[in-house]
Order: sequence, then C-alpha cells, then structure tokens
Amino acid sequence: MNDAVAELIELADGRTLEVVRLGSSDSPALVFHHGTPGAWSTALLLADVAEEAGMTVYAYSRAGYGRSSAHVGRSVASVVEDVKALRGHYGVEDYVSVGWSGGGPHALACAALDPRCLGAISLAGVAPYSADFDWTAGMGPENIEEFAAAREGGEEFEAALNEAGESLCDISANGVVVALGGLVGAPDVSILNEPHVSEALARSFRDAFVVSARGMIDDDYAFVADWGFAPHEITRSVEVWFGDEDLMVPSSHGHWLGATIPGAVLRHFPDDGHISLVTSHREELVRALTTFVS
Repeated sequence: MNDAVAELIELADGRTLEVVRLGSSDSPALVFHHGTPGAWSTALLLADVAEEAGMTVYAYSRAGYGRSSAHVGRSVASVVEDVKALRGHYGVEDYVSVGWSGGGPHALACAALDPRCLGAISLAGVAPYSADFDWTAGMGPENIEEFAAAREGGEEFEAALNEAGESLCDISANGVVVALGGLVGAPDVSILNEPHVSEALARSFRDAFVVSARGMIDDDYAFVADWGFAPHEITRSVEVWFGDEDLMVPSSHGHWLGATIPGAVLRHFPDDGHISLVTSHREELVRALTTFVS
C-alpha cells in the first residue's frame, strides 16, 4: 500500500482535506488520526494490522498538515466535522477511531461527539492540559520547551515551529533519531533502527510540512486549550495504550485518561516508548481492533 495516493476533497467551509483509503471499501472502517507532526501517510505503518483485523484504514492529514487547508483557531473537537466529510466522501457509516500521539485527542473527540463512532483507541495519546497533574513531567526537554511556548503563543513560538518544519521537510530515514533528540529513549531508538519504521516516520514528517508548519502550530494551541469536549463524558468503548519509557507523552497522560474516561480499558506497556508501543505489539492491536467490530 506504499503506493497509495491521497486525494483532496472540498469541505463545506471552503477548505480542502487530504484523504485516503487504504484497502477495500467492503471492510469495517478504521479512521486513523496521525501524530504531531504528521500526515495521512503515518497510517501506512498500521494498514497491515488493520487488514489482519479485517478492517480498512481511512486516513487524512489534519488541518494545516500536508495538502489540507489550515483551520486557524481550531479546537480538538473541530476534527469531528472533517471526519464526517471524510466518511461522506467514502460512504463510511460506522467506524473505529484510532489516534497515535497527538492524534489520540482527536480519536477521543470522535468517540465523544460522533454518534457513528463505535469507540476509540488512544495510542500514547495526549491528555488535556490540566491542573490535575504535571502535564509536562517526564517529557523530553524539547517538548517541555515547546509546550511552555505554546501556552504563551505568539510570533516567537510560531516562528520556532516554522523553523522546525523547515528542518524536517526533507528529512531522510537516517536523520529521524537525531531529529527527535531527547524525545526518544532506548526502546524507541532500537525500533527506529528498523528501516521500514524510520522511513515511514521520515515520510510522514516530509508530508506534514509540504506546505507549512501551520498544522503543528494549531495542534499545539489546541492541546493546551479547551478541547471542546470532556473526556469524562465519553460513553463509547475506549482503550488507552501507554508505555513507561515514553518521553514524548509520559505515562501519566495514559493514567489520567484511564482514570477519567468511564470504563476505559488501560493497556500498560512498562518497557515501551512512544514509537515501540505501536510498532512492537501487532497481535495485541489486532485483537483490540477486532473487539470493536465483532
């Protein structure tokens, strides 16, 4: 499926959204929400997992990423209307919402706000910025600095992310570990030595910044603001996956989500980081997906 080509659809507000289907239209649907930064192509890492679970992946580039128009001022909840447009384009009715990292909140938004969402899986997903716990404790230094700046906002913060985007727009697989710096510990460095993983992430970074860094800027603003829904009000089935060696989204986020979302199933992987959590547990993820559609 690496030769898949995304297409552009027009939204009701005049924006365009970059979307793709990876597989047959006859299978149950999985809507994938990529991380921060990222683009639809991150879903290529999970397409074979979905296929084994008997599902088809529908992916998109969040507003401001890839060729999707920016949506300045968007909240996390804003994604639900974009997903509805994606569903309408492909004729998808019910679906499972899966988000990795910065895609986690957006997957949860669908579970909270879209009646056609059967449930959600948050893979190393961010929790709301909250006084309930130290949101940045355990993050690598780059993320601590980035989110402190996001809270302040303004030209200096946006210029810094624009510069970061420029440095990633032509990244190669060999440059991923260096680019991630203090955000990857030993489990993630190890998994990034697998060429298919490092190239998939490099491609997603290149695709993310093909136009600008606006998607990453607006993601960061959305994460530290009101999400537009309350996780404790989610009534759909939710799984929360997290690892103790995650330096991008620390395990405290997973614990918070698990304690807050009613009935959430916690999948705790003590030896995994942000990337290895997803790429090293294929069979567990297949089983998790099948519970939503069986």
